[in-house]
Amino acid sequence: MGAETGSVTVVEHPLVQHKLGLMRRTETPTLQFRSLLREVSLLLAYEATRDLPLREETIRTPLAEMKVPRIEGRKLVIAPVLRAGLGMLDGFLDLIPGARVGHVGMYRNEETLEPVEYYFKMPAWMEERDVVVVDPMLATGNSAAAAVGRVWREKPRSIRMVCLLAAPEGISNFHRQFPEVPIITAAVDSHLDERGFIVPGLGDAGDRMFGTNE
Repeated sequence: MGAETGSVTVVEHPLVQHKLGLMRRTETPTLQFRSLLREVSLLLAYEATRDLPLREETIRTPLAEMKVPRIEGRKLVIAPVLRAGLGMLDGFLDLIPGARVGHVGMYRNEETLEPVEYYFKMPAWMEERDVVVVDPMLATGNSAAAAVGRVWREKPRSIRMVCLLAAPEGISNFHRQFPEVPIITAAVDSHLDERGFIVPGLGDAGDRMFGTNE
């Protein structure tokens, strides 16, 4: 799962952009927001797994023997950053039901904007696995970098970061620390406001997904 240094892939598929537009609307209710996040995540998962390593395996069809591609190595790991990253997990598992799931518990200190870790759990044999870290918002980049850094200590075969929205400041900050980790996102928005929120953005993804902003 290699990538160019500092690479950012914006998934401009019409379905991704249409669904993202619906998610941005203030009046979109929690139930619909949650459903849309799952659907967009499935589409992002397709892009994020585009270059998984393959090997050939010989099988027999009803008519003949042939060689077919199979994904190489141990099962992929999807690692949501808690709590908002959980909203992307089901979309990935819809596409890759055999994937293993790790969890990175982080929250952002609203005064310092720095991440605080409170939970971490990964599958075994990480050195033989590729990891996709998922979190809807890459804002300052601090939480994403902290999460990826924590996963990196497990020495996986590769890591990539998948988010719904990213800010230019967050991308720069993240790639200063992890230039070799690619970012896959549905959109790169304008900037961060004084509170560290993405503008125009969609608000707090965790609050909107779990209904804790009401």
